[in-house]
Amino acid sequence: MSYDTIGASRRNLMFGVAAAAAGAGLLAALPTAEAKAAPENTTSTARLTSNTVTTKDGTVLYYKDWGTGPAVVFSHGYPLSSDAWENQMMFLAQNGFRVIAHDRRGFGRSSQPGHGYDYDTFADDLATLVDALDLKDAAFIGHSMGGGEVARYIGRHGEKRVAKVALVAAVTPFLARTDTNPNGAPIEVFDSFRAAVQADRSQWNKKVSMPYYNYNRPGAKVSQGVREEYWRQGQTTGIVAAYQAIGAFSETDFRDDLKKITVPVLIVHGSDDQIVPIEISGNISAKILKGGKFLIYEGGAHGLIVTQKDKLNADLLAFLKS
Repeated sequence: MSYDTIGASRRNLMFGVAAAAAGAGLLAALPTAEAKAAPENTTSTARLTSNTVTTKDGTVLYYKDWGTGPAVVFSHGYPLSSDAWENQMMFLAQNGFRVIAHDRRGFGRSSQPGHGYDYDTFADDLATLVDALDLKDAAFIGHSMGGGEVARYIGRHGEKRVAKVALVAAVTPFLARTDTNPNGAPIEVFDSFRAAVQADRSQWNKKVSMPYYNYNRPGAKVSQGVREEYWRQGQTTGIVAAYQAIGAFSETDFRDDLKKITVPVLIVHGSDDQIVPIEISGNISAKILKGGKFLIYEGGAHGLIVTQKDKLNADLLAFLKS
């Protein structure tokens, strides 16, 4: 199916978000766990503390590490931070897992260097953290932009530390339309995002929260708190990262990375994802990862990690225990 024949609601591939750009003037307590001593640093260049790791180029990455048990590593979406995973991390920590999540370079509480906003660097940053913590047999879960990070991590660093993978509303396998990817979205969509970042990023982050959580659908119960939290996280991301990461998540081809995944895979995608429509993402990833389990959340939004958190938590727990 070509992108042009998807239908009105899908044809807008992130056009709910592009409309937001136009609106901007353009087109319970944490589970108690025993304190863990920082493991011996296993890389010669990384410097590890209880909540930061320093990469070889001097970028300081913030991370969280809660609970005990089998390790689960989370990679967050755009333009958010590791805080986006709080519902899943708390739930899994309460159910016997050790949960780790970092703020990508330029995002959240991590350093904001002027370079390195590409998936090879993102994957190497993730490897720096995973190696420094010496994680073994870990599950890797990526949402949206973070799904690409997980895929590229495996593509570059292999599966020696990986037991399972979950891709949640992920940007994989390839979003932008090219000669080899005719079903992708027109580059003009992503150009409008970049323009919105430069014109009025704060207002754009407020507008985008509506289609992100499907709050713009008839009958939707809108949480202003959720919208404000999206805005807060988005504004902690540096403008260089916010601008350059758009090109990274839209123009990076993850098809070869997905083909290198041999461990068990769970794919979760909402049927009404307005940000990363299922037709050009989850459906195609599922065809590449033929042995993976594919769960479609009917009516599900891109931000289903919040809007359908209980269902997702249960599905992730079942997958991790399987």
